[in-house]
Amino acid sequence: MDTPFHRFSELFDQLGLPSDEASIRRFIADHSPLPPAVALADAPFWTPAQAQLLREARCQDADWAEVVDRLDVALRR
Repeated sequence: MDTPFHRFSELFDQLGLPSDEASIRRFIADHSPLPPAVALADAPFWTPAQAQLLREARCQDADWAEVVDRLDVALRR
């Protein structure tokens, strides 16, 4: 079974955020760097629903875990 590759734009769609390239870059720039001690889903800029989606994506859905991890890395640069 192949694991689908999800793009940032798809994750941002799932999060209810603008998902065009410029908006994604701006979001990352506006919210970086995320302190090392703060888990991605615990960052103060997420709504409760967004935080829950990120937690579930990492814990339960391997298809989304990779792109969530890439977002985590991008926000810590």
